[in-house]
Formats: sequence, structure tokens, C-alpha cells
Amino acid sequence: MYAMKLITICCIILINLCIFPVALSELYSYVTCGSVIKLLNNHLKVRLHSHEVKYGSGSGQQSVTAIEDHDDVNSHWVIKGKSGKVCNRGEPISCGSTIRFEHLATKKNLHSHHFPSPLSNNQEVSAFGENGEGDTGDHWIVTCSSDYWERSGLVRFKHADTDMWMGVPGSTYGRPISGQKEVAALHYSDSSCYWKASEGVFIKPSELPLPSIAHVHTEL
Repeated sequence: MYAMKLITICCIILINLCIFPVALSELYSYVTCGSVIKLLNNHLKVRLHSHEVKYGSGSGQQSVTAIEDHDDVNSHWVIKGKSGKVCNRGEPISCGSTIRFEHLATKKNLHSHHFPSPLSNNQEVSAFGENGEGDTGDHWIVTCSSDYWERSGLVRFKHADTDMWMGVPGSTYGRPISGQKEVAALHYSDSSCYWKASEGVFIKPSELPLPSIAHVHTEL
């Protein structure tokens, strides 16, 4: 009798070891509040980027570009909630929700407004604010096809104030940022407006529901 109980417990443990990591990986498959990520443009395979270089026209604010280099630290962005709204660390980002992106190195938010972009004459995308605080021009609506923003899925970002779509039209800058691509907001969504989460640090939920199959019956 004791041997049978021991075998049963061992079987449950083996099932847990096999299935529990899979269940946890599903919980971790979403982009979450507080995560620090790079955004990869699916069309041109370039990463959203910023730096302490200001536009020479338009708003004169800090420029936002896209680059091929996957190691550049200036391509990290912190995911935050809408201004004045709590976005708990580790909370999955819902499709349709409004968020902000804070540039990790300069503490300015990804921003857009009614200024023409320098190369393609679309709408300018810049980095704006101080210490992570700006205005409603920092709000972006997450558009995706599931309930939450999946780390492996494609996503689009619609500017809340102007209803424009962030994309990479394909134009390339000369000096002083030679080879970097223009990032702009477009009137319509095309293939250049699809992004996916790339390298980064993804914050896990603070409380994880345990899968029912992983429950060990203490009465054995």
C-alpha cells in the first residue's frame, strides 16, 4: 500500500515537472507593464531608436529613428501605462489599451504631433518630456489580434491624439545619423506599421495562478 502511494506521488511530481514549466511559459508569453524592450519593425527589420540628437526642422525635439544594430543600448524602451492610470508591474498589456513608451537612456517618451516628418513629410515622431512625464501626445493605442500583446505576435501602434499609425516609411537619413531610418506616423496602416517585441527584460506577473493539473493532493 505504501509503495503504491509512493509511486502515485512520484508520478504526480513527474507530471508537474513536465507540464508546470509549459503552463508558466504561457503566462510569460505576453508583453507586460514595466518591461524594458526593443521594438523590431517587421517589414524592414530595424529597431526603434532614439538618442540625444534633435531634429533640425519641425518641432526641434529629440529625434526618433530605426536602426539595424541589435546591440545598441539606445533602442531600449520602458512600457508604461496611460498618464494618470496605474499599470501594475507585470500586468499583461491588453490589445486596445493605451500605453506610453519611455526611452530608457534619456527619460523622454515616444511622442507624435502635428509636425511634418523630415524626410517623407508624414507626421513627425519624436521623444518628448522630462523624467518620463510629457503630455497626451505620448499616448499610443496597442492594436493586435488577440486579448493581450503577445511577445511573439505582430502589433501596431495608433497615436491616440491624431489617429496616425507609427511606421518606418523607408527613407534613410544622412549626417549626423547616417544610415538610420526615419520613423513617422502615417495616415493609413501598411506593412511598415507592424512591430514585434524583440530583445529586452520582460517583467513577470507578481502572482501566478497555479495550473490545476499541478495541484498535489495532500491526502495521499
